[in-house]
Amino acid sequence: MSHKRIPKRKAAIAAGGAVALGAAAVLLPNANASQDGGSPDDAAAAPRTLKAADASDLASRLAGLLGDTFAGSYYDSGTQQLVVNVVPGDDNQVVVRAKKAGAQVREVDNSMSELRSGARTLKSEASMPGTSWAIDPRTNKILVTADSTVTGDRWDRLESTVEGLGDGMATVRKSAGTFKTFASGGDAIFGGGARCSLGFNVTAGDGSPAFLTAGHCGVAADQWSDAQGGQPIATVDQAVFPGQGDFALVTYDDPATEAPSEVNLGDQTLPISRAAEATVGQEVFRMGSTTGLADGQVLGLDATVNYPEGTVTGLIQTDVCAEPGDSGGSLFTRDGLAIGLTSGGSGDCTVGGETFFQPVTTALEAVGASLGDEGAGAGAGAGEAGAGAGAGDSGGAGAGAGAGGAGEGAGVGDDGSGPTG
Repeated sequence: MSHKRIPKRKAAIAAGGAVALGAAAVLLPNANASQDGGSPDDAAAAPRTLKAADASDLASRLAGLLGDTFAGSYYDSGTQQLVVNVVPGDDNQVVVRAKKAGAQVREVDNSMSELRSGARTLKSEASMPGTSWAIDPRTNKILVTADSTVTGDRWDRLESTVEGLGDGMATVRKSAGTFKTFASGGDAIFGGGARCSLGFNVTAGDGSPAFLTAGHCGVAADQWSDAQGGQPIATVDQAVFPGQGDFALVTYDDPATEAPSEVNLGDQTLPISRAAEATVGQEVFRMGSTTGLADGQVLGLDATVNYPEGTVTGLIQTDVCAEPGDSGGSLFTRDGLAIGLTSGGSGDCTVGGETFFQPVTTALEAVGASLGDEGAGAGAGAGEAGAGAGAGDSGGAGAGAGAGGAGEGAGVGDDGSGPTG
């Protein structure tokens, strides 16, 4: 397994993988710092050029400013601008302030409350394995996905539910793959006959070194090793799956373990500075033991997936590929921000599919851990990431499963498959 060892076994598993040699150079920081490029007066009248992380921060502020007028946002990577959706209202001043803040403002028909209501309807009337959904701010609709198992009466039920939401509220698409969980043997972290990927090294609430991985890995085994058949080096402290997330906190058995906040790319490491929220349209990278380094974009937030094991909510939907053995691994940005943990999806890195990730920010909050600059020396390792799971919005439910386990690199591709682990 790809990891760093400090002499006398004071080592944490560093996320990352040796197989990502060619793709590693893609992650070298580049000169794309946020800048307006014009005078202050011009900036007040035109959308600002932003890095994705800055766009996420701005989106959060504008969501509070706009209130019910806010209907989602996404990052346009081509123009490097934040696009904010608004529903027409009586108070035009909030829109003016949003423009002055640097966002591109777009009027849309569906409000966030309407879209979330639609997701709740899907959950109550069409929750079935093989389906997923998430709000897509680029289309201002709910994107519903059905895998190859959704046929006959089940397909009719899903289609009827979507039609009942009304015109312009949701779209349905078929996925060639099958949403399912994956457990795989191989070179990564091992427990109970399963292989998963280490996500990010962190500092637990009591100051001890630990790491995050997928919750479906944490419920599969209590103890984990860095070698197949090897002695355990870490023990599960907390795990959530299924339900409100797919994450686990695993503490190193040796309290002297050093857990570097970095992603091991094989021929170099990428420092991880902190955890950050994902933004739709944002470029992201994943590391996994099966497929190496993969990249893609964020497609949706607050996604819900119906796995065979149960429903998982609050996930990030992407088009990053993954395969069995990548589960639990890291999703991150080229400038070293920790974004997600591979949960599940469908397909593979050859044919593509759907991929979902557990947000790192919510996992850290839930388990009381810290990462990167916030973690007093413990860090995040990215590179043992896998494919994510979950599509939907607040209250929505979908089905998905990804591929993955802890490991060393991940190949570049489109989508992933099922909770990987």
